[in-house]
Formats: sequence, structure tokens, C-alpha cells
Amino acid sequence: MLSELEKEGIETELVQLAGTQLQGCIACSKCKENQDQRCAVTSDSMNDYLDKMVEADGIILGSPTYFADLSSGLKALIERAGFVARANDDMFQRKVGAAVVAVRRAGAIHTFDSINHFFLISQMIIPGSSYWNIGIGHAVGEVQNDAEGLATMTALGKNMAWLLKKLHT
Repeated sequence: MLSELEKEGIETELVQLAGTQLQGCIACSKCKENQDQRCAVTSDSMNDYLDKMVEADGIILGSPTYFADLSSGLKALIERAGFVARANDDMFQRKVGAAVVAVRRAGAIHTFDSINHFFLISQMIIPGSSYWNIGIGHAVGEVQNDAEGLATMTALGKNMAWLLKKLHT
């Protein structure tokens, strides 16, 4: 998907949460009180991620499927980014958002829906593809063998590039 965006001249940056420690939201409401586009919890990299999300025109969130759900790191990012965004005049409003999911067997639709619910409640715009944005595989890199999944991601990349260009011309 990123290569399709880059082919269209859209700058991309891959940020991986794997191996990082993000805690979930503690519901302190300091983001609402401060209204500075920041999370008051500063013991992890969340504010760096928020900066990148605010700067971006489009946001792609991806997750492996763990026990029929998204990873705990992505869940923490969604919780905290969602609260901060809502406390700061819906700061992700009208950005383009796309969910991508890797799955071994089952649970991918729930993971896909969870990510898209974040985009929708954030008033973001979601491009479609030729099928659900899911790649099937178990081991790292195994989704590269899923021809239909790769075709779906290619179409998604093209559609996201088209939408970003339409929104910013």
C-alpha cells in the first residue's frame, strides 16, 4: 500500500509500535483541560505519535489480529489519540484514514471494524478497496504470499492516493 502512495508522489513514513510500551488512557481528562494536542502522560512515546498524526494528511493504522482483536499497543494509541483529538476540536477531522489487518485465521473483521470505528468517530474519511483490507498469514512476512490480500492493498493505496489528491488540490 505504501508503495502505491509513493508512486503517486505522496510522502509516507512507516512507524511501528511493535516492541514499544504504550499504556492505555487513564481518563485523567488533562487533555481536555490543557487543550494543547498533547497527552498528559509523558512516560512513553504517545506525544511523538500524536505529532505525526496531526502533521499527516492521511493515517494508516494496521494491526495483527490477536485473539480476535487488535494489538494492545494499537488499542492504547487509539484510546489516547481519540481522547486527545476530541478534546482539541476533533483534530483528525477530515483526514483520510485506512485500516489494514493481518490475520492467521479469524477475527480480522473485528480488528478492521475497531480501527475504522476510531476513524469514524474522529470524523475522518475512509477510502474503500476491492475487498476488506486484510492479509492472511501467520509468521512475519507470510502475508506476502496472499495474492488477494496484496491486490486489495494495492487498490487501497491507489484509492487513498486519489482521495488525498482530490482533497488537497
